[in-house]
Amino acid sequence: MDPHLLTTFVAVARHGSFSAAAAELGYTQSAISQQIAALEADLGLALLSRRPVEPTPAGRRLLEHAGPLLLRLRAARADVLRAAAAPRHRLRLAATPLAVNAVVAGRLARARAAQPRLEVTLATCARDQVGALVAEGQADLGLADGIAAPSDPLRLPDTGPMTTAGVNEEDLAVALPADHPLAGRAALRLEDLVDARWLQTPLCPLARLRDLVGDGFPVAMEYQGDDVHTVVNLVGAGHGLTLLPVSVLPAASASGPARGVPLASPRLVHRVELLHGALPPGAADLARALSA
Repeated sequence: MDPHLLTTFVAVARHGSFSAAAAELGYTQSAISQQIAALEADLGLALLSRRPVEPTPAGRRLLEHAGPLLLRLRAARADVLRAAAAPRHRLRLAATPLAVNAVVAGRLARARAAQPRLEVTLATCARDQVGALVAEGQADLGLADGIAAPSDPLRLPDTGPMTTAGVNEEDLAVALPADHPLAGRAALRLEDLVDARWLQTPLCPLARLRDLVGDGFPVAMEYQGDDVHTVVNLVGAGHGLTLLPVSVLPAASASGPARGVPLASPRLVHRVELLHGALPPGAADLARALSA
């Protein structure tokens, strides 16, 4: 299957338009039509209905495979180029919003002090984007975070051959409004909170809690952003509970809109992992410092 034809198919399916796909890819509309026809002839199946332009059942099935296949091709190209790259002093770091905690930031500062010529650009992104950015060569190193059992690796999307290493693990706390009846507790069990109203956020996906504990965790509000202060303010205003690293939340005796009560069970941690492919010397030194 020709990857160029597959790329064209994905673009047409995404836009629902041959002309829009042609504008994105820099082809004429006639060339796009010919490429789709060639792909359909190769498979012997109709992949797109024309009016409206949308995937057929066979096309929807192909789309399930297309994203991972094209990502692996881009990742292979980037990995080969990285392996042959000359040393350089600019490094791109992609990280989820909660990955660069105090421990990680401190290690990054010490590594930069040891390599004063190294210029680091840090960009935050969603958890499922970190691996893709590293695999495609748009970032040299990635830092991803998530909820896991102690010492268990994170569940990250498959982006091909990649080195991963644990960087930091931190205890979790239940985020509650400051005036919540449970805010003064010494610890809380997640099993006792399955019927409470929760925030659905990328920082703490409720699907992950259901995987670990079981059914429950009704959604009180969905917040699609990743700003920690916004999440804390939403919790403080009573829009739902969430789980956050203990370092993010004030203790019961502190001031602020929300409080953090340590999670007693199940035994879970906030884990940060480093992801990378082949690295030039400067980036390799930073990777070692971050995962020390």
